[in-house]
Amino acid sequence: MIHISILVPLGHTSLVNIEGSYQILSELNNFLAEKGREPMFEVQLVGLAPEVSQRNRLFTISPEVLAADVKKTDLIIIPSLHGDQQKAAALNQEFIPWIQQQYQQGAAVASLCLGAFFLAATGLLEGKPCATHWKMAPAFREMFPGVHLMDDKIITEEGRIFTSGGAYSYLNLLVYLVEKYAGRDIAILTAKSYAIDIDRQSQSPFIIFEGQKAHLDEPIRKAQEFIEASYQDKITVDQLSDMTAIGRRTFERRFKKSTGNTVVEYIQRIKIEAAKRDFETSTKNINEVIYDVGYVDTKAFRTVFKKVTGLTPLEYRNKYNKQTINL
Repeated sequence: MIHISILVPLGHTSLVNIEGSYQILSELNNFLAEKGREPMFEVQLVGLAPEVSQRNRLFTISPEVLAADVKKTDLIIIPSLHGDQQKAAALNQEFIPWIQQQYQQGAAVASLCLGAFFLAATGLLEGKPCATHWKMAPAFREMFPGVHLMDDKIITEEGRIFTSGGAYSYLNLLVYLVEKYAGRDIAILTAKSYAIDIDRQSQSPFIIFEGQKAHLDEPIRKAQEFIEASYQDKITVDQLSDMTAIGRRTFERRFKKSTGNTVVEYIQRIKIEAAKRDFETSTKNINEVIYDVGYVDTKAFRTVFKKVTGLTPLEYRNKYNKQTINL
């Protein structure tokens, strides 16, 4: 029997992650029975207290067992913890040695969305790939520079450590885990029963690039604002360096340190974000949008757009703008 522990952390936690994981994973034995197979899973809510209040006491979760009483588990699910991540980790500090011990005993550990912050706080993610909500990527990198964050990924896996991307992409990780433990046929049945898009690999189409301005380098912030206001024009590193009165090499180093992007990458991301808005709202054809955001080489634009979003310009427009027609 595979024992699954879904954590019920203290503080503000994703009820959807907890209840959704419990519902789907608890149904697996019924799916196995449909296939003429024996039950395989025991699913429990595991907490640090007998009752955990959520949403200003609108909801109360009563874990079935306390972590201290679980001597052996096979899979730990960490839901998304909201708010100040350092405070959330401190509030749930008692979980950390238990998770570490269970991992050393052979358990797998999976984080859902912002649960990656708490998983990283255990030290188990150090040097490993990780996914989380794309909007929290800058904060995650700042807190855990030793973790290989992969902004675009829906799922990462290495050494019995699993993570999922933002929000409802936790469903994709659950189906992935079902396949790991129960096989492809049960994973497909689970996906079909809950209308989950199986094998989705990227959260790139959902990412909104807002520019990383949570830094104190004012000249670099000035350069960012200039790029965002003038993205239709040809902008060079030398131009930005002269504008901020910083030597080119120093400017490039400070820009990368402050934003996480090279200057060229940042300009590309701003142009792509502008193009995405046009594809979502306008009736312009593809080439019109490409030229309007300052690209002359349409092939280069299409290559960069596919790399950033995971979709071609036409696929993106058709996905988000149903008023347009294929041109």
